[in-house]
Amino acid sequence: MIGIVVPVHNESATLADCLFALRHAAIAPALAGEQVDIVAVLDTCTDDSASIAATCGITVLSADLRNVGRARALGAELMVARGARWLAFTDADSLVAPDWLVMQLSLEADLVCGCVEVQDWSEHSDAVRERYLSRYVHADGHHHIHGANLGIAVDTYRAAGGFPPLVSGEDVALVDASLAVGARVAWSVAPRVYTSARRRARAPGGFSDYLRMLGETTLVGGLSGLPGPLAAAP
Repeated sequence: MIGIVVPVHNESATLADCLFALRHAAIAPALAGEQVDIVAVLDTCTDDSASIAATCGITVLSADLRNVGRARALGAELMVARGARWLAFTDADSLVAPDWLVMQLSLEADLVCGCVEVQDWSEHSDAVRERYLSRYVHADGHHHIHGANLGIAVDTYRAAGGFPPLVSGEDVALVDASLAVGARVAWSVAPRVYTSARRRARAPGGFSDYLRMLGETTLVGGLSGLPGPLAAAP
């Protein structure tokens, strides 16, 4: 069985499309009918996210965590208890490709770190878009880490200690811990995910904040001290 985990915090604008894409990926013919369970972990939601998730035929967990690391871990624990062999993670403002799971599994790795693609840059200037694209390595061997496009074998997840209770950077911490226990990592563009470039962040220090920093740097000029986009150490 494969388990998909989606942390959700006030994502009513994008959640239905996210879950539709996941349900489509879960029935990909190349999975040969393997069971795929999806859980949305609603973390302190005050909008219509709960009612949207309830209509999508998936498992819904509600909690008051205010912590994306704990939300991902809670969903992962449920999937492990159900007997999952593989865990796949994305975000509620993202759309996975129909072959997302197939591509993750085809890499035959313990951990898969995929890229993300932005299709709508309307909330940002052309300068921000160009600066982002000039720094982002969209190729195999990229070394970017995105919670929106991550897959891991359950045995590796357990050996690495799972997601730590961090409000941001929980995905990087999991990858670092997995590398420390000798995990075979695929840094691949094959599993495709399209994500939002929205300006309003849900988690501090995440993708939205990175784009905001690019905008601020564009205004003042120069790249000094600006980190790469969610990159891990090689």
